[in-house]
Amino acid sequence: MKKKLLALTLAALMALSLAACGGDTASTDTEAAEDEAAETTEASGQVYNIGICQLAPHPALDAATEGFIDAVTEALGAENVNIDNQNAAGDSPTCGTIINGFVSANVDLILANATAPLQTAAAATATIPVLGTSVTEYGVALGIDGFTGTVGTNVSGTSDLAPLDQQAAMVKEWFPDAKTVGLLYCSAEPNSQYQVDNVQAYLEELGYTCTQYSFSDTNDMASVTQQAADNSDVLYVPTDNTCANNTGVIDNICRPAGVPIICGEEGICGGCGVATLSISYYDLGYTTGEMAVKILTGEADVSEMPIEYAPQFTKKYNETICADLGLTVPEGYEAIVIE
Repeated sequence: MKKKLLALTLAALMALSLAACGGDTASTDTEAAEDEAAETTEASGQVYNIGICQLAPHPALDAATEGFIDAVTEALGAENVNIDNQNAAGDSPTCGTIINGFVSANVDLILANATAPLQTAAAATATIPVLGTSVTEYGVALGIDGFTGTVGTNVSGTSDLAPLDQQAAMVKEWFPDAKTVGLLYCSAEPNSQYQVDNVQAYLEELGYTCTQYSFSDTNDMASVTQQAADNSDVLYVPTDNTCANNTGVIDNICRPAGVPIICGEEGICGGCGVATLSISYYDLGYTTGEMAVKILTGEADVSEMPIEYAPQFTKKYNETICADLGLTVPEGYEAIVIE
């Protein structure tokens, strides 16, 4: 009887011991899972440092920056993104100061909003991913012959190029009886030169006599604009940042002279034009932000990302200037909302 009692006692002790060991294992497994979850949470909460260099304050570039910021903060969480948003106020050398600061800080990604910041960033770093937006033609901006759509380095981004043949066709649609078209732009912007060269070729095919009127900066802008207005039935202004920053100068010369302007983008048209083939710069910036998220999270390699373009274009007109010039708006145009 004593032996049987001893055996039962030993069995009970062994069972308790095994249960205790099992409890320790379960506890260890739980702790490991919690540690793993904590590590995952920590990883997802990584703070990404992004530097934004915007060339100048005007509606198109402002909208692109806004769209970019919205896209990255929505995808990554505002608490996980540290954005240093700087504006060069239209001064290209200032872009160098801003970009060099980003490179020194070793940010995770640079957004270059417009051609000058893109060129500066591409020259300043070969390792930090650079995304451009509001850039018309990357091959022209970066001096790439035979550009096929992918830069192949640490640079990619989005283009604001609207179909130039359709922009030229708008001149014919609005002003079929016009004879001369002046193309007004800043010679310091290579993408402006690209646009006016192509639009001129299309316009000449349509039978217009074209003259290019280029100004070097704001110092000779008014005099060149006056010359263009004096010698043209219609003007064409591309997506030119200097023009976008000084639409008041252009409007004050051309509207009193009765010279209408077809523009390359909505912001310029809202300030001095009659019509444009417009894209949404907010949407363009948002698309650029989505590209940034893929790069930052390791989903995509910037060197393999092709340049992306606006998915749709809208015909728009400036109601006030059209009324002042006594123009009849063709069908299919939307009025620009000017705030």
